Amino acid sequence: MSIVKMDELLSRALRRGYAVGYFEAWDQYSLEGVLEAAEEALSPVILGFGGAVTNPEWLDGGGIEELTALALSLVERSKVPTALLFNEAKTFNQVVRGLRAGCNAVMLDSSNLPFGENVAVTRKVVEVAHAVQASTEAELGRLSDASESEVHLAVTTEPEQAAEFVAKTGVDALAVSIGNAHALVDGKATVDLDLLDRIHQCVPVPLVIHGGTSFPEQAVRPAIERGVAKFNYGTRLKKIFLEGVKSAIEALPEQINVHRYIGSRIESDIFGRGKVLMKAEIIKLMNLYGSAGQAFS
Repeated sequence: MSIVKMDELLSRALRRGYAVGYFEAWDQYSLEGVLEAAEEALSPVILGFGGAVTNPEWLDGGGIEELTALALSLVERSKVPTALLFNEAKTFNQVVRGLRAGCNAVMLDSSNLPFGENVAVTRKVVEVAHAVQASTEAELGRLSDASESEVHLAVTTEPEQAAEFVAKTGVDALAVSIGNAHALVDGKATVDLDLLDRIHQCVPVPLVIHGGTSFPEQAVRPAIERGVAKFNYGTRLKKIFLEGVKSAIEALPEQINVHRYIGSRIESDIFGRGKVLMKAEIIKLMNLYGSAGQAFS
């Protein structure tokens, strides 16, 4: 299965009434976990990694290329439709490097900029991405972030402004702020589905929900009915992965052959335990989003 454009996956999801998950990965084990879950669930998927919670010095020192190469090696033998996203890049230069390395979808984290500046830089991203047949995503409005030490008030997405933003930039998908929040693991966000509906009526492109960890399950189907074709999910995956690794370490006997427990890729591999739990969560989400079984239908 060759790599598929993200905008094609999202357009198909809109037509068929489901959403595609972007399940943020950070290393080879997690990238494998996402793709293996998609293959087991027969679901289209967006594979990739993000710049928001990764050391920018590491990314700029070759990390973008390393993660892209790992992901591409998996995508090339994927059995389901798969796009490859560099999510929430921090600089335009990072976007360019991600595209050159082989990502076929990019998003620049520019939601903190004033409207005019966000439009200008997003238009540049769209130009360079579309020149190499890659898809683009941008965000209008700003989510609250439970991981930040300083409190930032959320800025909700204004429907008419969203329509203007899409028209001026040509972006392929728009992430919106409707009460959803980044990195919130305790409790659920309170989301405004009426606002989402008004945005949907104004915006002709697929809508995206970031902060999937705290997005209420009962709001998923109504969100899809209101134009959401992509959910981003990351924080809880890392939490589950870590819990798996921690439980595996705690169960280690006093005397061990370290080769069996680190990097062996057999059942005793402590990182493999994290991947198993992560996969189970992703498959559950694919069923929730309605993408399970949609790979070839």
